Amino acid sequence: MQISFRKIAKISLVLVYLVIAAGAIVRMTGSGMGCPDWPKCFGYLIPPTEASELAWEPNRSYEKGQVIIVSEALLVAKTDFKTEDTFLADHWEPYTKHEYAIFNPWHTWIEFINRLLGALAGLGTLVLAIASLRFWRKRKTVTVLSFLTVFAMGFQAWLGATVVYSVLEPVKITIHMVMALVIVALLLYLNYTTKTPTPTFRYDRQLLVLIGLAALLSMVQIVMGTQVRQLVDHRIDVVGEIAKNLWLKDPDLWFYVHRSFSILVVLLNGYIAYRVYKGDFGYTKVFWVLGIVFLEVLSGIAMFYLDFPFASQPLHLILASLLFGTQFYLVLETFNGDKSPKSL
Repeated sequence: MQISFRKIAKISLVLVYLVIAAGAIVRMTGSGMGCPDWPKCFGYLIPPTEASELAWEPNRSYEKGQVIIVSEALLVAKTDFKTEDTFLADHWEPYTKHEYAIFNPWHTWIEFINRLLGALAGLGTLVLAIASLRFWRKRKTVTVLSFLTVFAMGFQAWLGATVVYSVLEPVKITIHMVMALVIVALLLYLNYTTKTPTPTFRYDRQLLVLIGLAALLSMVQIVMGTQVRQLVDHRIDVVGEIAKNLWLKDPDLWFYVHRSFSILVVLLNGYIAYRVYKGDFGYTKVFWVLGIVFLEVLSGIAMFYLDFPFASQPLHLILASLLFGTQFYLVLETFNGDKSPKSL
């Protein structure tokens, strides 16, 4: 029972991380509005690949909800119908969520794949919740948290819709990212709490506080990083995608706070690793943390001094989310350092 449940939990966790990675690529490529409606994409379950598919055509059948672009505006079919030789406005109504009406096939399919991965992750957590019913008699917390994860995924999907409807409002993007990390934490907890009992590590209250603080600082860094990313997006709109050397020229306060804060993150995690090593506590994942922190700092330096090398932006976010996940798992190990995980 435990093994099958943990396998599902691990698969769900991998899928959530894939969604985070896909979201980072969406942000890097500016594809967030590739599908201007939700949950469909231009009114289609499978989005179009050519602009001609979104143009009005005579003698063509349309289904209710399908979208066309006319005079740089989105129009939605009111009912199922077939067009005649001339355009009849009565069959259409304007899309009222926003006024964004640009079709780019690359952006559309990048965003569509992101949504598809999100749907798969949601399905994974639903299967996990169903599997958790086996724990109801003896481990009700597992079942409750499993269904809470499904609810969180649904809330995350709704947040994704609000991000689209707001035409990528920065605050909503930040909340969307934080919610993804909450889901990661839930899945990690479910994975940890149902594991087969193993030899425990030595408990240390101060170490627990330090690791918990480090995880919190990582979350704060991610939030500040989304603000820096918003500055970059604004600069791209002003100077264009080619002038990468100007994206962070004369940055605002958020950038300097984010960069300076990273020094604190490095020092704190370095000190934690030192304590673990000197005290022989056995928490080997702390050295995973050091490796991720090193790569994270390296990617940040590359973006600033090497003018955003290819894929450096999504890599930076993916590493940050992996860092938080590893630190949260360390919190669980440290908190339970003086006792074995409960078994059924």
